Amino acid sequence: MLSLRSWCQRLVFVETERRVFSMATTAAFSTGSPNPNALKRVGTHNGSFHCDEALGCFMIRLTEKFAGAEIVRSRDPQVLDTLDAVLDVGGVYDPSRDRYDHHQKGFNEVFGHRFITKLSSAGLIYKHYGKEIIAKELQLDQEHQDVLRLYLAVYKSFVESIDAIDNGINQYETDLPPRYVNNTHLSSRVGRLNLDWVEPDQSAAKENEAFQRAMILAGGEFLESIGYHAKSWLPARSIVLECIESRINIDPSGEILVLNKFCPWKLHLFELEEELKIDPPIKYVLYQDDRSKSWRVQAIAVSPDKFESRRPLPLPWRGLRDEELSKESGIPRCVFVHMSGFIGGNHTYEGSLAMARAALQFPTE
Repeated sequence: MLSLRSWCQRLVFVETERRVFSMATTAAFSTGSPNPNALKRVGTHNGSFHCDEALGCFMIRLTEKFAGAEIVRSRDPQVLDTLDAVLDVGGVYDPSRDRYDHHQKGFNEVFGHRFITKLSSAGLIYKHYGKEIIAKELQLDQEHQDVLRLYLAVYKSFVESIDAIDNGINQYETDLPPRYVNNTHLSSRVGRLNLDWVEPDQSAAKENEAFQRAMILAGGEFLESIGYHAKSWLPARSIVLECIESRINIDPSGEILVLNKFCPWKLHLFELEEELKIDPPIKYVLYQDDRSKSWRVQAIAVSPDKFESRRPLPLPWRGLRDEELSKESGIPRCVFVHMSGFIGGNHTYEGSLAMARAALQFPTE
């Protein structure tokens, strides 16, 4: 797993990138003055930049093959042909030669693993080098199952939106669920780092300076995403999986889940239900409210982005509290049921379990 020391080292890496650049010239990002100490040279286009090549350049320099590589920004084919890797320019996708453009006619590469969004240069670099980068961060072998899980999760929650935005794919289509997750709006923030048209200095040096800031912004958030998924997302998934596997011990229906430790559970539940082919689907999740020490019984939504519940708590209970609710339900020590029926509470675990069991048997509306 990602250690505190490793995580701090990554933050130092980003900060060092920023400080070194602020104290040095822009030569390492100028085709006119290549860095003589760089072992490799990675090319992308000059002119206005986007999030995908800024992130792609940052990511490729995290690999063993291109660690510390010089970034050369040019559209000149003769210059690009001399470079060790080229991304987002050149009209070629050929990973055997480390060419990662996505603008050419006939390009339809996707990430795979059931993702269908067309890749940008960021997605191409991540597809080919993401597992190596994550394995280094977790200090695990690339074939470890946790590396694959984070590889897919970081693509879904971070990289895919950058691919989609760069390729002009709408997030929503009519009333269907969103095609991809966009938690950061990073592409817009990177775009704002381009030189403003009123900026008097429109030189290549100034443009390269802005691109360096874009790399640091995109790369820093990429590393933060890996850190979150390693330290929070993955442990939560393990908790939810364990609780799903033991749910028959709670109730023979298999439709009631008890969290033995509260954690972010909703997205994990939907994903694991699909992965494990759970049928019938889980209807209620029980967990303890750490503040009041009472227990909650929450009805599962029909989908992650919907408020409507699969099986809301019974209509006669809704909007009632305390003794009135206990009398109506016949279950002692009830606390409340929300007007929509999506959540309720009881002072005890036994009471919350009784509420969930009774709700399963209650006639549907």
